[in-house]
Amino acid sequence: MRLQCSDDETSAARLKKACVQNTDMTQQQENWRKIIHVDMDAFFASVEQHDHPELKGLPVAVGHADGRGVVAAASYEARRFGVHSAMPSARARQLCPELVFVESRMARYREVSGQVHEIFSRYTDLIEPISIDEAFLDVTQNKPGIELAVDIAREIKASIKAELGLTASAGVSYNKLLAKIASDWRKPDGLCTIHPQAALKFIDQLKVEHLWGVGPATAKAMHEMGIETARELRALELPEMLRRFGKAGVSYYNFVRGVDHRPVLAVRERKSVGCEHTYGRDIRGREQLEAALGRLIDELLERLEAKKFEGLTLTIKVRFFNFETVTRSRSAKEPWTDRGSIQIAAQGLLDQLEIPPGGVRLMGIAVSDPVGVHYRQTRLKLED
Repeated sequence: MRLQCSDDETSAARLKKACVQNTDMTQQQENWRKIIHVDMDAFFASVEQHDHPELKGLPVAVGHADGRGVVAAASYEARRFGVHSAMPSARARQLCPELVFVESRMARYREVSGQVHEIFSRYTDLIEPISIDEAFLDVTQNKPGIELAVDIAREIKASIKAELGLTASAGVSYNKLLAKIASDWRKPDGLCTIHPQAALKFIDQLKVEHLWGVGPATAKAMHEMGIETARELRALELPEMLRRFGKAGVSYYNFVRGVDHRPVLAVRERKSVGCEHTYGRDIRGREQLEAALGRLIDELLERLEAKKFEGLTLTIKVRFFNFETVTRSRSAKEPWTDRGSIQIAAQGLLDQLEIPPGGVRLMGIAVSDPVGVHYRQTRLKLED
C-alpha cells in the first residue's frame, strides 16, 4: 500500500489556517508543534561501509559470523535477501551466501552518534534520543529562526551526508506519533511530511501495527476482533477501548484521531542497566552456571557505576538451548548496589528455574525501576 505524504510544506500562513476536519482532534491550530523524527539509515552497517569503502555496495551484516552469532544490523544490500537484525547468523548466511560479516564497534557508533547530535543541536536544544541512531527534535522555536520544519529537516539530512558521509531519513509533523511514522515511510534517505489537514486521511490507511505501542500480541488481538486498520480501530468508543486494552486504550483512542500530546523531552531518564551474553556452547551444570552468573554480576556492577544508576528491581534472564526464554525478578526497598546482595538474590532467582539437560545458551542480568528524586531527598534527610 502506498500512502501519500509530502516532502514539501505549505507556507506558514496556510499551515496556521490548516484545520483537520475532525472534532476529536483537540489540539488547536495555534498549539501545533513542529516535530522532526530523524532515523539514521542502517546505521551500524552504513558506518562500516563508510569507514571501509571496499564494503560499499556489498551485503554487510554487523555481528558475529559463527553459528551462534546474531546479526546486530544489516545493510540495505543485505536486506534485499531477507537478512535483518536479531536474525541468527547461520540463517542470514543461508539467505545470502555472499554476506560479509564485520564485528560490532560500539565505541565508533557512539562517536558518530555524538556527531549527528551535534548537527541536531545547531537547530534546537529540545532533542530526545530514542536510541543511538534516532531522535525527536522540537523545532517549533529553533535557533536559526527557520519558518518551515521541513527546511530544517532538509538541512539536517544534507549536513549528515556532507560531514559524515551517511544518510538519514526524516519525518515531519505536528506530533511525535506522526513524525515517527513519517520517517519510516520513504527509507532510505527519505523525507516525508504529514500536514495537520492531511493527518486523518493518512492515519486511516495505516495498519494497526504502525501505531505506537501496538506490538505483535496487541495487533493479534485486534485482528481477532476484525480490526486491521487505524480507521477500523477508530470505530471503537473509549469505554470499549479501555475494556479491551486497559490504560493503553486511551493512547490508541487518541492516536487514531491524530492526537498525541507527548512533548519532546530533552532528558530521558534511564529505565534500566543490564548486560547479557550468548555462549558459544550451551553451558550446563551448577558450577558453570554460577561462574557465568558471577561474571555477569561483575559486568553489571561496572555498568551501574559508569551510568551512576540506582534501581530497586533485579532481573535475571535465561534462554535455554531450545530458545525458550524465561525471566525472574526481585524488588527491594534499597537500590541494588552491593555485590554480595546481588549475588545472593541473583543466585536465588536462578535456583528457581528448572534448567533442562540441554543447558543454557544465553544469560542476562539487569537492574531496573530507578529510584526517583523523592527517594534521594529522603535518603539525604536521613543522612543529615
